[in-house]
Amino acid sequence: MLIANFFRIANAIVLWAIVIYFLPKKSFIRFLPVTLFCSCLLLIQTLLNPIFNWWKVKGGTKYMVFDALAFIFGPFFTINMWVFHFTYGKFSLYALSNLIMDLIFAFPLNAFFQKIGHYKLKKFNSKIIFLIFYSFSLLNYAFQKFFEKNNSELTNPESSK
Repeated sequence: MLIANFFRIANAIVLWAIVIYFLPKKSFIRFLPVTLFCSCLLLIQTLLNPIFNWWKVKGGTKYMVFDALAFIFGPFFTINMWVFHFTYGKFSLYALSNLIMDLIFAFPLNAFFQKIGHYKLKKFNSKIIFLIFYSFSLLNYAFQKFFEKNNSELTNPESSK
């Protein structure tokens, strides 16, 4: 449990420091809505977990919420920002990047996180984790395209004529 808590805190501090220091402010603002959108999807999934028993976290609901928040607003949030910053507008690169990252997360990292006590999968397995995360990445890209299209029409009504 101590190792898991160390990783939670270290992830949040290190990854956010990198985002704050290196990610251009314009990219942060541009991709904040899509990152919050997908973070909300993961939060909903987390809130549904006690009902469907998809995974278990030692320590009960309090630790499950802490674990989920640390993951969603730590590595997931910050990595999502970077992926959009480097790949948005190049769908094949975006899709390939997410394919590779989601495979790495779903298989070796998932096993590692279970081994160190982050969580234990119950009704999910690595394949389901991969499919969910990769589906979310495609949904994210569509959301960002839709958001930018609607935002440009609101800020520049002449361009939509």
